Amino acid sequence: MKDFQESIYKLIVETSTRLPADVQSRIEAARLKEDEGTRSALSLATIAENIRMADCNVSPICQDTGMPTFIIHVPVGANQIIMKEAVRQAVAQATRDSILRTNSVDSLTGANSGDNLGPGTPVIHFEQWEKDEIDVRLILKGGGCENKNIQYSLPCELEGLGKAGRDLDGIRKCILHAVYQAQGQGCSAGFIGVGIGGDRTTGYELAKHQLFRPVDDVNTIEELARLEEYIMEHANTLGIGTMGFGGQVTLLGCKIGVMNRLPASFYVSVAYNCWAYRRQGAILDGETGAFKKWAYEPAPAAGRAAEAEDTAGKEKADKREIVLNTPITEEQIRALRVGDVVIVNGLIHTGRDALHHYLMDHDSPVDLNGSVIYHCGPVMMKDEQGEWHVKAAGPTTSIREEPYQGEIMKKFGIRAVIGKGGMGPKTLKALQEHGGVYLNAIGGAAQFYAKCLKKVESVDFLKEFGVPEAMWHLQCEGFAAIVTMDSHGGSLHAEVDESSIEKLARLKDKVF
Repeated sequence: MKDFQESIYKLIVETSTRLPADVQSRIEAARLKEDEGTRSALSLATIAENIRMADCNVSPICQDTGMPTFIIHVPVGANQIIMKEAVRQAVAQATRDSILRTNSVDSLTGANSGDNLGPGTPVIHFEQWEKDEIDVRLILKGGGCENKNIQYSLPCELEGLGKAGRDLDGIRKCILHAVYQAQGQGCSAGFIGVGIGGDRTTGYELAKHQLFRPVDDVNTIEELARLEEYIMEHANTLGIGTMGFGGQVTLLGCKIGVMNRLPASFYVSVAYNCWAYRRQGAILDGETGAFKKWAYEPAPAAGRAAEAEDTAGKEKADKREIVLNTPITEEQIRALRVGDVVIVNGLIHTGRDALHHYLMDHDSPVDLNGSVIYHCGPVMMKDEQGEWHVKAAGPTTSIREEPYQGEIMKKFGIRAVIGKGGMGPKTLKALQEHGGVYLNAIGGAAQFYAKCLKKVESVDFLKEFGVPEAMWHLQCEGFAAIVTMDSHGGSLHAEVDESSIEKLARLKDKVF
């Protein structure tokens, strides 16, 4: 097994930095379906450009590199103890090389291990088989889409769809509801894996395993093949669209598996995955662990990349852009309306869960009056001179900060929040009263936004909170985002939610 660790490291790099061909093809098809000049078309053009940049830079597609989850099939007699340690060391090395973000956090103390190693991380499942080669599959599923996983216990009542019973029609309703409830918070357009049956644990495991299936395969169970086709057709009538901006494409893939269950239990478990569908596999030599081939065809990015880049430029040219230089005045904020494209220049500050909790009861280490808070947990690298550089820096899901955001904006004079997925009524009310705005960036576009962050001025709470949760002070230039919540009570997120629940209700009796 002298080459096994090197092969695992190669797999991690490939998975984090490059989407396979089947995934890229679905994203490109979605881009072509959207009407030119719409918010979803702009978003998908940005996503295509981000995919190209990550591939060229060999850097993470999304800054949230998720929970590394491995499924490893090995020949009979393979030493799984040695192999497990090699996987752990490859994960640690990829973290040191900024291919993975430091994502392993002590659940009791909040301390970050700094190397993605700790109890339960990474996740490694071994299975023996009667073949001579090793098959390693890896999925990097970020926290934003992981939080939109959902499990139903049938029978149940579902908003917009009524009663879901213990039959295929009840399963149909659960899956449609799962797509609806994700909205833009899971970085739609997304992919879903569905597990029917099992217990609460094995149901979710089955659902996640479905995400390892090729995008274009056909279910071997006829009823489930028809259900997958039905979901793909009708979920895309909900009008949620990319990032929850509204649009023609909400779902990019649906895969369903089934297992037996207890008589008293009937679970439908849904694993939601964002557009940054980072899963890959490697076939290795059974004796040495040397790399032989990829399990999923890598995308030939060069030709499509040029087209995507041109499209991104064209989409931007069709939009009215408003430039904001920090610090920002209330007058500038009051002039903004939902749908405006904003370009931010100047000093901005990252802030996630730990910082928001801290600022509720403490002063800020820097003056935040007229400033911008960016909901982001970046991937950072320190060079030999001790200078920090931004390697990946897309937005995180903002709704987690709903209990804090409004009060913190008013307390410190913050004028704008950049994030993804939108926020709730408490924040919207604060935006009206204080004169603030919510700017929705494109979730997962970590390379696209990293290029806008020109310099790391300083950092606070690095030791206390770890890299993702620290407060990074960054000079930005040309940071583009869309106003989706304004100071006049407008909320695109509320509009799309209301519209999509109405469309969901129309599917109540539309059986397949």
